[in-house]
Amino acid sequence: MVKISLEKINDFFAAVAAHGTLYIPVDTSAGAKYEKWENGKKLSDALNTVRSPKDFFFPQTENLMEFKTEGNKIEIIDTRTEHEDFVVFGVRACDVKSFEVLDKVFLSEPVDSFYKNRREHAVTVSLACTKPHETCFCGTFGIDAAEPGGDVVCYKTADALFLDAKTEKGEKLLASVVSVTEKAEKADEAEVEEQKKTVRDRLSKLPLANLKADAFGDGKTSKFFNAPEWKELSESCLGCGTCTFVCPTCQCYDIKDFNTGSGVKRFRCWDSCMYSDFTKMSAGQPRLTQLERFRQRFMHKLVYFPTNNDGMFSCVGCGRCINKCPIQMNIVKVMKKLGGGENG
Repeated sequence: MVKISLEKINDFFAAVAAHGTLYIPVDTSAGAKYEKWENGKKLSDALNTVRSPKDFFFPQTENLMEFKTEGNKIEIIDTRTEHEDFVVFGVRACDVKSFEVLDKVFLSEPVDSFYKNRREHAVTVSLACTKPHETCFCGTFGIDAAEPGGDVVCYKTADALFLDAKTEKGEKLLASVVSVTEKAEKADEAEVEEQKKTVRDRLSKLPLANLKADAFGDGKTSKFFNAPEWKELSESCLGCGTCTFVCPTCQCYDIKDFNTGSGVKRFRCWDSCMYSDFTKMSAGQPRLTQLERFRQRFMHKLVYFPTNNDGMFSCVGCGRCINKCPIQMNIVKVMKKLGGGENG
């Protein structure tokens, strides 16, 4: 483990940026968001960015290929390029876990080469939480906010930043910034351990600390699919899709073709299972009612995904949907209503 004084954190950022593009969370009028680091940009103290860092690997829109036509001839142009090396700093434990969820989708056969390209070129530097919010419930899914994953794990104290490499990528990154860091002493490591205990104590006192997912998971489709509670839960939903766009694990997308006048560009963009035209086919929409669409979203998070992915839930308890839903309907309310006594 190495450390650097917070007074010299810009020196650390500059050293990292010298070896690859660096992105950090910064404050904006719309909340914290990731931006490319440049001298003078200050690290945000916000717990989480408004939108998750999944954008780095699964962007909201991206070009897939182009077509050029000349008479009856069609030329297919592969628009992929090798991605630049980059570092994402300040990723919270919940968002680090979300990458594992996305990997299950995009790195399974057939592998999504666009996603794979970005993942291979990225170094994830996580940042342990110190002041979790009342909307946090990452512990429900076995995530430790005080001990995030990532290539490098950072712990921020009152006056220093401690960095611990966890992978070969992480070790390479810390080796490249050795000129601005120093080895942590035993007293420093003890301070970090004490901070972890403090954070875990705070987590245990949060309003959602006792929320359990035990009622859900693998093989529970028949138990919940026809539950009468779906009607009441879905009645207030606007179908706006806000929850899906701020969610770090939602992976639905649509693929469209755009006529440029001189050819065609094929691109993909995020979509939402909450929309009435989602997966609409020539035969119509497979989920005709808001109840069916609402049920699909939460059954996928809590039942379908863990059934198909060794019990892994497709929610990481980041709390973004709680903060952003305009009618305060979210996965926590669904879990409490359907899970009954198993949710404390």
